[in-house]
Amino acid sequence: MRPEGPAEAAGAGRCCLGGHEVTLPGHPQLLRDAAGELRLEGHSLAELGRRFGTPLYVYSRAAMLDALAGYQRALAGLPHLICYAMKANSNLAVLQTFARAGCGFDIVSGGELERVLAAGGDPAKIVFSGVGKTAAEMRRALEAGVRCFNVESLGELERLSAVAVAAGRRAPVSLRVNPDVDAGTHPYISTGLKDNKFGIPHDEALAAYRRAAALPGLAVVGIDCHIGSQITQLEPYLDALGRLLDLVEAVEAAGIALHHVDVGGGLGITYTDETPPSPEALVRALAELMRARGHGQRELLVEPGRSLVGNAGVLLTEVQYLKPGETKNFCIVDAAMNDLVRPAMYEAWMAIEPCQLRAGAAPVWDVVGPVCESGDWLGRDRALALEPGDLLAVLSAGAYGMAMAGNYNSRPRAAELLLDGDAVHVVREREDSRALFALERLLA
Repeated sequence: MRPEGPAEAAGAGRCCLGGHEVTLPGHPQLLRDAAGELRLEGHSLAELGRRFGTPLYVYSRAAMLDALAGYQRALAGLPHLICYAMKANSNLAVLQTFARAGCGFDIVSGGELERVLAAGGDPAKIVFSGVGKTAAEMRRALEAGVRCFNVESLGELERLSAVAVAAGRRAPVSLRVNPDVDAGTHPYISTGLKDNKFGIPHDEALAAYRRAAALPGLAVVGIDCHIGSQITQLEPYLDALGRLLDLVEAVEAAGIALHHVDVGGGLGITYTDETPPSPEALVRALAELMRARGHGQRELLVEPGRSLVGNAGVLLTEVQYLKPGETKNFCIVDAAMNDLVRPAMYEAWMAIEPCQLRAGAAPVWDVVGPVCESGDWLGRDRALALEPGDLLAVLSAGAYGMAMAGNYNSRPRAAELLLDGDAVHVVREREDSRALFALERLLA
């Protein structure tokens, strides 16, 4: 992820009227048909937007399962578990899709645990990550029977042991190690450097494992590492895994057995011109390194999130007004930073496509929302032929879109659809204004 620049943003990702179908790069289920209409899994996005209203998130189940299949093919024959990092998209139907496909889940809160259970996920396939687990969250996760706690500090080790002893249990733990590896991503989503808040420093990990093995409420089962998000190269993963395996060997030499190695997630997707490795290439490279180091039969856990759902979803929005200006032209739409915060938070570049192409001139617009903040924008310097009432699709919105949405300016959150072949499922109803203050109380 990187700040966008006008030169690369203007006209990027555009498809022209050419009388034939064109699949959009990086989006195997998204195509522009011969009439210039944008379709996801064969469904007209313009028609869906008119039928269900905007803003509207639309996801392709086939695209999610296609992305998952890449990991499954590469891991076939190896002891492994794929744990979907549900912070990317926590809709119950999305979780249900991955649970039915055999996935486990990487969670970071008690609320995420309850979502997995509500969606039919197997608690024995859940790994519980996160730097700030409360005692109540720990108790609930122990009660549910999660597979493992990914512990990130000595203080957490002590608390978890005390909670487990009080409950008459032993908590399975894996220590998340911070290997001080630069994944080359936006600083807000870098998690594997020594100045990040995540994990136990590599040079302190052996002592932490000795402490974990000595605590009465803990059972050491593995080692964990996660170095960031939107990673587009193999080298940071291999560097991190190499450091992790050094530690595995030191820990086991100290008499502490480790049953699994968890390499986290973070594989990037194509937003504009990125060329991340495929899931197959990533997993094969990791497996080859493990075999070369004599760890080929050790269970491998991976925690993909964005790479499973990012390019499986779009955000539909309607053009409200076109506001030409002396230095900037503004296209004002009905989606805003409360619906999709990535551009405002990270200056993230996300492709924006008309749901129906228009012939003629394509002025350069800043696509902005109605929220009362100058940071409320979805895309800058986009060459688009538009009229008020047209529908736009913000691409790559399946990850960290609705999951990060809020109600700023008292704006109800969008509805969500899941496409499954010919079927269109409403998997989240649109909020109404009264729902925003249903839990609030007036003074007497």
